[in-house]
Amino acid sequence: MKRILTLSLIVTMALFFSGCKNGNKAPKDINTDQPSFSQGETAEPEEIAEEPVFKISTTKGDIVVKLYKETPLHRDNFVKLARSGYYDGMLFHRVIKNFMIQGGDPFTKQEGKEAQYGTGGPNYTIPAEIVPGKTHKKGALAAARRGDNVNPEKASSGSQFYLVQSEEGCKHLDGEYTIFGETISGLDVIDKIAAVQTNNRNLPLEPVKIISVKEVKE
Repeated sequence: MKRILTLSLIVTMALFFSGCKNGNKAPKDINTDQPSFSQGETAEPEEIAEEPVFKISTTKGDIVVKLYKETPLHRDNFVKLARSGYYDGMLFHRVIKNFMIQGGDPFTKQEGKEAQYGTGGPNYTIPAEIVPGKTHKKGALAAARRGDNVNPEKASSGSQFYLVQSEEGCKHLDGEYTIFGETISGLDVIDKIAAVQTNNRNLPLEPVKIISVKEVKE
C-alpha cells in the first residue's frame, strides 16, 4: 500500500492509503511553507567531491553513506543541507521493519509537532534522477516524495530521505524513487533502528535521533 499526503486534510484522509504489492507503505513527503533554503542556494562555497562520503551519527550508532555522481542534483542538495547542519537533531520519524527507515523532516526538531511529522521540508522539490541499475539494495539511500497522483514527475522531497533495511521489502520501489547513495558501513545500525518498537504511525516509541551528518574527508 503506497502512502501519500496532500495539503488538504479532506484529501489527505481520502488518499492516505493507496495500493502497493506487498503491504509496505511507500516513503512519503509533502513540502510545506517553512522558510529555509531556496532551490539553487548553496550552504557554503566549498567544492563538492564527485562521490562525497557522509557519516550520519545517530543515537543507535553511525551510518556512513556514499553519494552517487550519477545523481548530481540530489548529491549537491544533500551536501548543502548536511554542511549547514540542517539534519542535526532530526528524528527518524517513520520506521518499518523489513522495509526502510525514514528521516529528514524538520518538524521532528520541534516539540508538539508530532501530528505533522512526515509533512515537512525546505519548501522545494528536486527533479527525479532515476538511474537505471540503481536498485533498492540493503543500505540504499533514496529520496522520499509525494505520490504519483499528485506528483507524476516523481520529483523528490527537498530533504526527506530513507535508508533501505530490506531489499526484498523495497524492490517494488525500483524505478519509482531516486536512489542517490548507498551505505558503506553501518548496515547493522540500520537494522537496530528498524527493530525498535513503533506506534500505529510507525513512529519509534523511543526517539531515534540524528545527532549530526558530517562529511568524511579523505
